[in-house]
Amino acid sequence: AFENELGVQAPLGFWDPAGFTKSGDVEDFNHRRSAEIKHGRVAMYATMGYIVPEYYKFPGFCSPSLNLKFADIPNGIQALYKVPLEGWLQWVALCGFYEFVVNQPADSKEPGNFGKGNLGITGKSIED
Repeated sequence: AFENELGVQAPLGFWDPAGFTKSGDVEDFNHRRSAEIKHGRVAMYATMGYIVPEYYKFPGFCSPSLNLKFADIPNGIQALYKVPLEGWLQWVALCGFYEFVVNQPADSKEPGNFGKGNLGITGKSIED
């Protein structure tokens, strides 16, 4: 049912080893594809978030009340222990707001299209 979808390539063709698409439900397929695209984007941003602090840190304070500067926060996993809980809660709230309010699909027939274009800057989708 999905042999002509974007991403189907020889020699494998449509590859679904777990059988998620056996039912042939297009809506379910689009939902799974949208989730796959979203997870890929999150992974790319996470990779950038891991690499960029090696070369650049924001000036100023992350937590003025604790006298914690951005420059004092270590890179990688150690940052989990240095940033206060309130800072992480703010980050989770911001991501949740973006997910449920800002990032709404622009076209239900095109999974992953949020109508924001390249990095949310151009506002134009990629054209075929």
